[in-house]
Amino acid sequence: MALLFEIFFWLSVFGIAFSYLIYPVILDFKSRRKLPEWITFAGEKKWPDVYILMAVYNEEKVIQKKLESIISAHYPYGNIHLYIGSDCSTDKTNKIVESYQVSNPNLHFFVMDQRSGKSGILNFLHETINKNKAVSKNDVYILTDANVIFDKYTVYELAKHFKDEKMGVVNANILNITPNSRGIAQEEKTYIQRENRIKYMEGINWNATIGAFGACYALRAVIFEKIPVNFLMEDFYLSMKALEKGYKSITDLNAQVTEDVSEDVKQEFKRKIRISAGNYQNLNRFRHLLHPNKKGIAFAFFSHKVLRWLTPFLIIFSLIFSGILGTVSDFYSYIFWIQSALIVLSLIDYFLQLLRIKIPGIRLISYFYMMNLALLIGFFKYLKGIKTNVWQPTTRTN
Repeated sequence: MALLFEIFFWLSVFGIAFSYLIYPVILDFKSRRKLPEWITFAGEKKWPDVYILMAVYNEEKVIQKKLESIISAHYPYGNIHLYIGSDCSTDKTNKIVESYQVSNPNLHFFVMDQRSGKSGILNFLHETINKNKAVSKNDVYILTDANVIFDKYTVYELAKHFKDEKMGVVNANILNITPNSRGIAQEEKTYIQRENRIKYMEGINWNATIGAFGACYALRAVIFEKIPVNFLMEDFYLSMKALEKGYKSITDLNAQVTEDVSEDVKQEFKRKIRISAGNYQNLNRFRHLLHPNKKGIAFAFFSHKVLRWLTPFLIIFSLIFSGILGTVSDFYSYIFWIQSALIVLSLIDYFLQLLRIKIPGIRLISYFYMMNLALLIGFFKYLKGIKTNVWQPTTRTN
């Protein structure tokens, strides 16, 4: 029995280590001296029509800056069509957007009759676009959030890839702004930078970036399918639909956008619980992509996402089995107490954050455990059933 427990313990540890440490090393090794083999527009006179879809709710602090960043894009302005849906905003968001309609005829603005959630608004905007003119195979959607600011070339860098008829999704490179290092802002910034790199390497190796960043990504318009009711992670859903249909999915690090990072631990924890519940919805929906015949897609999906979503359970299993084995082995006893100490340190750091005290090193440990606690809570929310996808954006600092 002890041998069986040891096997379970080391499998749990290996599963955690593989997703967070070994898989990125494998990608780095495979990506050395490897250049992207992308087919892109360059000097063409005619570029694809780009439809920018955005759901907003109480974004008065950032919406003007966002609109200005789109209007000033280095891209034929007549080819940009901006569709915005307000989810019953109660601040000045609607007035600000309406003021831009006067001088921007390509801006189409809609206020929902009732809270619909991001997925509901994106479905509505897609249906509205197709009522006016069915999208063609060359048209491109850019789905983005209000607090994500484009640089001059963002639209160009995203749209250029759709010369390749098999290109389905192009992720932007999210650059996070951290005005200070309080809370978990620095840890979140580090995490996003690492994710950008992993997604880029998945793209150049297998044309299979796993999961789009909802902050900003481009999608071939004809791929868009109605997002299921009460689906939380519509970005992951749409990007995986592209892979399911045989299209490519990549990340272009030159397609840069900036996003402010929340330093508020409570807000970020709630956001990660919501994301986690949506992750399990998508795991159930796209589990067939784990079949070995999917090769690179299956390997990337399992290594990058599935193992990570299983990590809270692997942490619990490793703690239980090391505790049991620790009754007969000093080695496993030490491991059990080290694991326990890390969890206690994370709890202590939580209270230190409330006092705005930060101890280098500990915050990174507590961030890891916070993410996995959010995954665990999200899993049980998924099991209970998701009743609504209506969201409350994090407090904007801009």
